[in-house]
Amino acid sequence: MIEYVGSIERQTMENTFFRRVLFTGPHSQLVVMCLQPGEAIGDEVHPKVDQFFRIERGDAIFVFDEKEEHTVHDGDAVVVPAGTYHNVVNASKTALLKLYTIYSPPNHPDGTVHKTKAEAEAAEPVAHH
Repeated sequence: MIEYVGSIERQTMENTFFRRVLFTGPHSQLVVMCLQPGEAIGDEVHPKVDQFFRIERGDAIFVFDEKEEHTVHDGDAVVVPAGTYHNVVNASKTALLKLYTIYSPPNHPDGTVHKTKAEAEAAEPVAHH
């Protein structure tokens, strides 16, 4: 296994892909994400995976169980317990949303890169939604 050591802030800010896996270990996975203006990841649930999010730049709306909404900003963190339906929406109509997430345990194949949301959906059609 190759460890991850580096500036997560820089990696997150430089990332322009919808999803890019930086590290996958036996118990966790580090992923950087970039959502286009107004873009949403889509309602999803991970039955056995906790997920931590950190917003590096932008404003996001987190929707839990399709009803509870929280607006978060640069520097905010959100933890989604396993089994919770959630959606992340870029609240801006003009700016990119830059964030990273940690899955525990891993949720995507090691080395995954999805340049766009459409590419991500084609690769993982219903496994996580």
